Amino acid sequence: MPLYTKESLDLLRQRIDLPEVISAHIDLKKAGSTFKALCPFHEEKTPSFVVNRGDNHYHCFGCGAHGDAIGFLMNHLKMGFMEAVDSLAEKFGVVLERDDKVENTGPSKTLLKEAMQLACRFYHFMLLQSEEGLKSLEYLYKRGIDLEFIQRFEVGFAPRQRNALYKILRSKELSDQVLQAAGLLSISDDGTKRDFFSDRIMFPIRDGMGNVIGFSGRKFKEETFGGKYINTSETPLFKKSHVLFGLSYSRKTITKEKKALVVEGQIDCLRLIQAGFDYTVAGQGTAFGEGHVRELLNLGVQTVYLALDGDTAGEDAAVKIGDLFQKKGIEVWVVPLPPKQDPDTLLRERGPAWFAEHLQKPIDYLTFLVGKLSKTNSLDSPSGKNALTQNVVDRVRAWEHPVMVHESLRKLAQLVQVPEELIGVGSMQQTVVRKEGKLQQGQEGIDADKILETDLLRILFLAGDQPRLFVIAQANLLPSHFRVGVCQRLYAIFMDAYEKATSTDLLSCAAGLEKEDESDIVLDIMGRKIQVEKAEESMLATIKRILQRHWMEQRENIKLKIHSGKLNEEEALELAKQFDALKRQVPEVIIP
Repeated sequence: MPLYTKESLDLLRQRIDLPEVISAHIDLKKAGSTFKALCPFHEEKTPSFVVNRGDNHYHCFGCGAHGDAIGFLMNHLKMGFMEAVDSLAEKFGVVLERDDKVENTGPSKTLLKEAMQLACRFYHFMLLQSEEGLKSLEYLYKRGIDLEFIQRFEVGFAPRQRNALYKILRSKELSDQVLQAAGLLSISDDGTKRDFFSDRIMFPIRDGMGNVIGFSGRKFKEETFGGKYINTSETPLFKKSHVLFGLSYSRKTITKEKKALVVEGQIDCLRLIQAGFDYTVAGQGTAFGEGHVRELLNLGVQTVYLALDGDTAGEDAAVKIGDLFQKKGIEVWVVPLPPKQDPDTLLRERGPAWFAEHLQKPIDYLTFLVGKLSKTNSLDSPSGKNALTQNVVDRVRAWEHPVMVHESLRKLAQLVQVPEELIGVGSMQQTVVRKEGKLQQGQEGIDADKILETDLLRILFLAGDQPRLFVIAQANLLPSHFRVGVCQRLYAIFMDAYEKATSTDLLSCAAGLEKEDESDIVLDIMGRKIQVEKAEESMLATIKRILQRHWMEQRENIKLKIHSGKLNEEEALELAKQFDALKRQVPEVIIP
């Protein structure tokens, strides 16, 4: 995780206008110095979601939701912590400066985004206003792409004219280093410079917040050099294995309805979004992989529909992509398309109403998989049925959620018409192991220590403006009471900041973490609500559990030493006395 200077974080904190942030996503109505709205975190008819002008927290008196601007973006839009921080910095015009201890590895993302946005405007202008772009515009019209579509998605055209974009961007005082890092400029070994894209229709690729981070260039003439599509190369902004095309247009519906429609092509994706299917996303020219699945998991997706091309390649992709989602416990439905058809063609020829009706007739993933495999392993043949069944069993057993595995094996037995015991349904057992001090179930498992410690941190951060909570924590807990390293560091950072009367908000404290994966703890902290009015009661109960855990651990350590066989009689007796004394000292929470 990048470290930002305290000065730049303080500036961001001062600039954030919470009502302005929230009003961009929900309908806030002013009532004196207070803003009210229907809570976005639960269903209600009377507004109970409140933001006070000048305050840095929102609160819902209905469901207890409470947090700051970062918390709102993380909970409502399912952003990551650093994504939320960067988004706020960009919105309020704050340049977040890296700490001197962090190595500067290239141009800032702010400059890269500026270059990409200017390039997007240039390409869009060239499509609509230049004589050279006329042929590409005619091509789009023939494909049924109208002006409304072009303007909404800022479709553009990269001219053949040598370095046309380069000259424009250099005039805006953007350096070669920035343009090359953004993927807009190619520099050959002999120093020759050229625009990366030339003579192609340009589709902007955006991150989840709508910032242009790359382009997909489609050729519309056979003589144009290169493949049908050329995408921006990997850059600090653009990571193909994680970027979901169309997400900025679909994110709101996906997070609200917890479902997503996955297609192959970028035009397929935009066409569906334009037709009202605004929960559609696509991959990025590479195979849809685990990174893309993780992005949708982070948005809370529970159901995925696959509407891939109606050919063998589309079916093969559905098998692979569906398996990735099912592995993570997400229900997959396959929407079979007519042979040699794709969503773009079907929408043009049959219309959105037909497609909407077709979406109501999906095939569950397991049924689709058995049907696909039966084309090469006949269920009418004992050997074919055996091979097919074993293939599916091996896939299903690799999934990470025991209930899904169990129920899928039962369904498989019905589909291939064999007794459940033959495919091991009855032998499924939940495997629980302790690894590296964490209780795990399957591969991901449950970390009881992490849950307990994030409960405590959640109270401190979300209701930490109550001084009494700090006093209670200080009287009872030391960092050594924490088992999870990142939780221990966050607690130490918070308590140190409070003692020094500096900022104790999540922005300041979490920005002090050093590793990228440590920022995931912030998602755990923000992932549940607290009742602010019951914060002290909850804190006392949580502290008691932590103290009891520590007490039991001390007793267990003494027992292990006694039974180790490495002590003489005198040493063992002394430890036995310590054990008895400790046993009588049941921990109680100190209430100052």
